Amino acid sequence: MHPRISVITLCVDDLETALAFYRDGLGLATPGIVGREFEHGAVAFFDLQGGVRLALWSRNDLAHDTGLPRPATRPAASVTLGHSVRSEREVDMVMAQARAAGARIVKPAQPTFWGGYAGYFEDPDGHLWEVVYNKDFVPGD
Repeated sequence: MHPRISVITLCVDDLETALAFYRDGLGLATPGIVGREFEHGAVAFFDLQGGVRLALWSRNDLAHDTGLPRPATRPAASVTLGHSVRSEREVDMVMAQARAAGARIVKPAQPTFWGGYAGYFEDPDGHLWEVVYNKDFVPGD
């Protein structure tokens, strides 16, 4: 296996609500929901850096596709998505944007124990995002 990830899929309770959060609230570009012509195929894609795509897909559709039962409740966060930015100010700006879009602030932005600056927010479906500034890992774009 080559070390590459091409799609990160977040399963959501309501695809329209999740689309609005990421597109309208966070400002991520997307063609909207595609695949409606297929049973269990409706999905929204967002292009990220380096050819990686973020996908939003219904929890029910994932359960159908995998054959696994849909959990009765949302699982507790066991994965975080890291969004690196260029400054502490940008961390604060993204956190404010997420809050305005309807995210729950889990941990306000603050200095970290390792010398960076970060905060955590949860999207409407419970996916945990870390917005982080690390002087040794500044994004190039």
